[in-house]
Amino acid sequence: MRRPHLPASPVGCEHRWTAWERVEHTSEVRLFAAVWIPFDVAAHLDAAVVAHRDDVLRWTTVDTWHFTLAFYGQVDDSRVPDLKSRLTRAAKRYPTLSLALSGSGQFSRRALWIGCDGDLVPLRALARSAAAAGQRVGASADQSRFKAHLTVARAPKPTDLRPYVSTLARYQGPTWTADAVALVRSHLGAGENRRARYETLSTHQLSG
Repeated sequence: MRRPHLPASPVGCEHRWTAWERVEHTSEVRLFAAVWIPFDVAAHLDAAVVAHRDDVLRWTTVDTWHFTLAFYGQVDDSRVPDLKSRLTRAAKRYPTLSLALSGSGQFSRRALWIGCDGDLVPLRALARSAAAAGQRVGASADQSRFKAHLTVARAPKPTDLRPYVSTLARYQGPTWTADAVALVRSHLGAGENRRARYETLSTHQLSG
């Protein structure tokens, strides 16, 4: 990054340079650890959901579909290399996982989601390890509230989501093998229609 031209005054220079260094040091990124949904699995769900999309809810796009293992929030970018290393070590402790999208539910009348079947016990353990990796680098990741789900829509205000939940309750998707954890950066408002845009920073393989 190009540094600004500083005045000749030693006092002014010292003061402004310290402020500039502080801005650089405290640069933060918004991060989470995730399992991405494969394209063919996402396409199967998309075909089941497309008939129910309306203007009442804000529907998420197929390219953003994932299971969040641990949400880290704002993380100092100087800690990202350490977080990547810890996720690499954590991922190696777990086998690949057999998973399938299944059923539906809601959170607080604001989020409509599709659930998960399969190797849920090791998936929960993997989520706890991903959260612990974040905590060790100073991120605020809760290890106690993980529930595997894929958010397909959000309501702009509290909404009766029971009709949507009922419609999708019997959904059963194809089984796939999850073999990696992704560290993902969220760019708020940078995606289509001001949605978040997700950028995979690194991928951490499970042990197989």
